Amino acid sequence: MAKSGLLNSSIARKVAMALSGLFLILFLAQHCFINTTSLFGEETFNAISHFMGNNPLVQYVIQPILIVGVLFHFSMGFILDYKNRASRPISYAKYNGGANASWASRNMIITGSVVLAFLGLHFYDFWIPEMNYKYVESLPLNETRYYEELIHKFESPVRTALYSISFVLLAVHLWHGFNSSFQSVGFNNKYSKSLKTFAYAFSIVVPALFVFIALFHHFNH
Repeated sequence: MAKSGLLNSSIARKVAMALSGLFLILFLAQHCFINTTSLFGEETFNAISHFMGNNPLVQYVIQPILIVGVLFHFSMGFILDYKNRASRPISYAKYNGGANASWASRNMIITGSVVLAFLGLHFYDFWIPEMNYKYVESLPLNETRYYEELIHKFESPVRTALYSISFVLLAVHLWHGFNSSFQSVGFNNKYSKSLKTFAYAFSIVVPALFVFIALFHHFNH
């Protein structure tokens, strides 16, 4: 008897993985925009960060959805990788994967695992202190603290290096994953070529911007 359930078929799992990935890409673009404003001074960055950190819709609706999205995306990635490995015939061990697929596509679980580890560090560095500031210590609002907190995080060369390496691996992850997401949801029309070009550009430019921001603040403060 066929299994029932929304995510029991491989196609459904791939579509769910793709949709959650596209959702996280939107968050990544928004996060990149906010961080980029820090290159031009404190005022705009502080204003946007204060809004994002104190807006009820962001804090109590979007933020929980984002956390669930992250957990779902990476959990589904591990499940898909396990299912794919379990379904391979024994003779597959002789298969030369590099001749038929890129390194990025064959190692999505590796780059994804590193990105997940980085997100854990990022939550430890930024989200947990923010929750402690607002809800544990209940400190008064300070609309100008965000820029200084950002600068402080990039004082350490080790932390800056780890941050930069993580975004290089994110670029590799996006290089294959972004385009695969469009294929998984069945997007195939006259705009496909342009979207593919956009996805490749996004995979390079956005992670490179994050690395540049980290290095800029490390060497200029």
